[in-house]
Amino acid sequence: MRPATSANSSTVKIQAVYKAARVTADSSINKNGKATVEDEQDDDDVEAGPAPPPEEADESIDDEEGRFFGGGITNDTANVLDFIDKRDQGDDSKPEKIDASWVRKLALSFERKISKNSELRAKFEDDPQKFMGSEADLDADIKALSILSDHPDLYEEFARLGCVASLVSLLSHENTDIAIDAIEIINELTDEDVEAEQEQWDHLVDAMYCHPPSRFDCHLHFPGVLENLSSRRAISESIGKDTSFTPWLLKRIQQKEASVSQNKQYSAEILAILLQSSPFNRTKCIELDGMDNLLQLLSSYRKRDPAKGTEEEEYVENLFDCVTCCVDEPNGKSKFLDAEGTELCLIMLREGKMSKPRALRLLDHALGGPEGMACCQKLVQAAGLKPIFSTFMRKVSSFHRPRIEITLDVPLTLAQHDNQTTEHLLGILSSLFRSLPANSAESIRLLAKFVEKDYEKIARTIQIRREYASRVSAIDREISNEKAGLSEEERDDRADE
Repeated sequence: MRPATSANSSTVKIQAVYKAARVTADSSINKNGKATVEDEQDDDDVEAGPAPPPEEADESIDDEEGRFFGGGITNDTANVLDFIDKRDQGDDSKPEKIDASWVRKLALSFERKISKNSELRAKFEDDPQKFMGSEADLDADIKALSILSDHPDLYEEFARLGCVASLVSLLSHENTDIAIDAIEIINELTDEDVEAEQEQWDHLVDAMYCHPPSRFDCHLHFPGVLENLSSRRAISESIGKDTSFTPWLLKRIQQKEASVSQNKQYSAEILAILLQSSPFNRTKCIELDGMDNLLQLLSSYRKRDPAKGTEEEEYVENLFDCVTCCVDEPNGKSKFLDAEGTELCLIMLREGKMSKPRALRLLDHALGGPEGMACCQKLVQAAGLKPIFSTFMRKVSSFHRPRIEITLDVPLTLAQHDNQTTEHLLGILSSLFRSLPANSAESIRLLAKFVEKDYEKIARTIQIRREYASRVSAIDREISNEKAGLSEEERDDRADE
């Protein structure tokens, strides 16, 4: 029977504990620190076994974090952490002021990093581990200069402190990564998207120097820097005077590649920009046999078109621009003749597609001017009148639409001939009439073209003239109507303009 007595004793203890835990909601601690409990209930109402889970406390008295004791930290510790967070947030909320003082601090740090790196490199030349840390610091300072592109008003101070010259000097740094970072920053600072005044931009550009480009052949940003700098004629000419640069460009655009790369295309574009901006650069290119090299590159496209939307298509367009610039110079016209440029253009007019309008433009420039007489004669002698007049009589700018009969009674719509094609055709014919000697065989052949087929070329010319005259008259009427609504004072002001 002892086991039964033991079980009853255990049951009594459990009941006592359970009764003590059932504190009423409005109970409080008495002065002796004892809790008030409810009256004892009947034993029959008490269930044996472990105590049920306590009732959920009122949400209103739950801790703010929803966790026991606020995550396990005391109130003092929480207050300290809150104070630190507020102080950190206060420091971040104050933006750094970008002004001349900031530039001077940046320049001082930048120059120190360059000097420290140079010293460590010289001292530990055979132990790169000793100076790699200084190069990492220098790399970070170089990249920090990019913020200047948002503050072009500080360009003058930046240049005055000598930082531009220091930045450019890093182009020859032994570490290629440092050199690339430097040229990327220069490209960013001189980018056309930077909202800088001309005077601010001049301060930056004037402090820069031209460096040999050979080691940056594989880096995309170098041509971009040259393009940005070439927008000023004085700088463009100074770049062209560099004895190594123009030959390098000519060599670069001739390199054989499986497909035209972006660097090759960009080199052709830079050369075109330099030739457009300065007669000196054009003469320099011609003297370096640039005309012959450019025509040889174009000859591969006399019957073949590059794929549309590719680097090759833009590359070919840049080549045409380069040759067109060169033939504007007197010695360029003679080189163009010697390299059989006239014959190449005529082949493109007959058989080319993408090259046809560009060849027409090139001929217009080659035949123009007093020095274009030899080119005019060569055009007639090479049977060039037929493709020229065939294009002239064709009514569509694409050169591939059906032919339409022309009569004087039907006005010509110049939309059938795009404006540039019409301009170049009329320019070529004008140069032929102006430059070919009277009573020469070439002049007689030209006149005969206007007589044949019942003077259809003359009818075509008259129609073009009528269309342009009607356009000019419409503009004149608009101007007259606008002037009629102006006061005398406004008319005087317009007259002064």
